[in-house]
Amino acid sequence: MTPTETVLSALTALFVNFDGEAARDLLAPGYIQHNPNVPTGAEAVIGFLPALKDSGFEATTHRVISEGDLIVTHNTYNNSQLLGADSLVSFDVFRVEDGKVVEHWDNLQAPLAETASGRSMTDGTATVTDLDKTAENKALVKGFVTDVLHGKAPEKITDYISTETYMQHNPYVADGLEGLGTFLAGLAESGTTLAYTETHMVVAQGNFVFTASEGVFGDAPTAFFDLFRVEDGKIVEHWDTVEEIPAEMAHENGKF
Repeated sequence: MTPTETVLSALTALFVNFDGEAARDLLAPGYIQHNPNVPTGAEAVIGFLPALKDSGFEATTHRVISEGDLIVTHNTYNNSQLLGADSLVSFDVFRVEDGKVVEHWDNLQAPLAETASGRSMTDGTATVTDLDKTAENKALVKGFVTDVLHGKAPEKITDYISTETYMQHNPYVADGLEGLGTFLAGLAESGTTLAYTETHMVVAQGNFVFTASEGVFGDAPTAFFDLFRVEDGKIVEHWDTVEEIPAEMAHENGKF
């Protein structure tokens, strides 16, 4: 199987069939876990499956992108009270090695019923295209992350984001550069800090580029998982999940 097929088979085993034996064949015994609330190792995840099944847990995968040994899935989890809320939107990142899933990162956020843009956190374009532009699109998003998100040269924002079309799926931000500007101005007025300090992962496939970063939101250490869609050399669509990084975790692997 390809790395993508391995990950999708593991997700089916875990979250559709709740099949511990099938999952055990797909997860490395030393599976490295970065979800702060789940102990590391394959058996910790497999042992959780009966309770997850009994809870009526449902998983829907909206997008899948891959680069090398890293696979990113964009998911909705319903009946997910065992994970912290009735419904959660998640970006999950898996690393595959020798046909097994060996490492997992995720970022979870409860969706809002009403959003600033009228878009949900998961709708919009899902088809991977422009595979020949993967490197070009990855470089564009890396530039955006450095200049705008990390604040090196925020005035260059229109070099990266389309001034004509920018579809926003962050529930608190309206469409377009104007919507983003209004949101950031509101944070500044309230004295709320929003800062990206380090980007740990960039995964690109065609028109989609995913980044996993840490920083500060308000007074809390925070993980920012962002997905960007690029078209004709500009970022035209954005999804994300934002989650506070707890001081204590169920393992010693860290969030990243």
